[in-house]
Amino acid sequence: MRAVKTKRVLVTGGAGFIPSNFVRHILQATPYEVVSLDALTYAGSMDNLAAVSSHERHSFVHGDIRDPDLVREVVAEVDVIVNAAAESHVAKSIDEGASEFVTTNVEGTQILLDAIREQPVERFILFSSSEVYGTALYEPMDEEHPLNPRSPYAATKAGADRLAYSYYVTYGLPIVIVRPFNNYGPRQHPEKVIPRFVTQALSGEPLTIHGDGHASRDFLYVDDDAEAIEAIIAADDSVVGEVINVATGIDVPVTEIAAKVLEMLGKPGSLRVNVEERPGQVDRHIGSTEKAERLLGWRARTSFEEGLERTISWYRDNEAWWRAPERRPADVFSS
Repeated sequence: MRAVKTKRVLVTGGAGFIPSNFVRHILQATPYEVVSLDALTYAGSMDNLAAVSSHERHSFVHGDIRDPDLVREVVAEVDVIVNAAAESHVAKSIDEGASEFVTTNVEGTQILLDAIREQPVERFILFSSSEVYGTALYEPMDEEHPLNPRSPYAATKAGADRLAYSYYVTYGLPIVIVRPFNNYGPRQHPEKVIPRFVTQALSGEPLTIHGDGHASRDFLYVDDDAEAIEAIIAADDSVVGEVINVATGIDVPVTEIAAKVLEMLGKPGSLRVNVEERPGQVDRHIGSTEKAERLLGWRARTSFEEGLERTISWYRDNEAWWRAPERRPADVFSS
């Protein structure tokens, strides 16, 4: 077995749902040291890092990627950056406009990119999003699919995505851009569709479905996403400058998710209720997995049914977590 070289990995947004899962995974799967940087806004919680809070290879920095001095100081001490810090609530971007999304998702990325021009790193991995594609013009969507973002959130992710690519082209920086499809799993904020359905069902409340529920997504279990990022860190330089989808290649309609949740929890189908369609709704998302398999040897290992069972089990066992005031009410939501 090939020895894994020790690296120091900075994970921005480290207390958020996806990055905290990655932090826990990478500490368990590798000898890497990890620095989590997070501003601890609504999207981040130290609860998400409780399992690694005393880990000897993990340290936490409370700070904002929009702070250039702090960013330069932290970047100078690491080998790899995983930039997962983001304003990520689609509905908030629609209701309140793009201002905070621009400053965090675009300007924050720019500050990090300029920092690695001064302090070179081995690899910079940007978490973009499948939302940058908009509704599928063909399927599965590969990395050459046009970018047609349909919400202010998605537009800012597309901006950061292309900004990072331009720094690769212009300055030769070791950048890899990942476009994960819809992550789900334990500890996800109840504003997202799967935990919203699960917590509504556990509370005996109606499961609110936008429109007729035909909209479908490629749902990726969060642990599989973490394995893909681990593979990118370990990969050779053939991945530098590339955009890579992280997807399953299978999409599931929202109405089917609601039905599965109710069935798994033994709740009546009558708990489903249709509400007005959301502005900027994306009809269908299904990602091509070919490039990730070719460059990384990676494929998602968790079926949707298995991942949903694990997710439901976690929310059933952790009611105090999702009923906490900062995670309620669950009527502001996105996919």
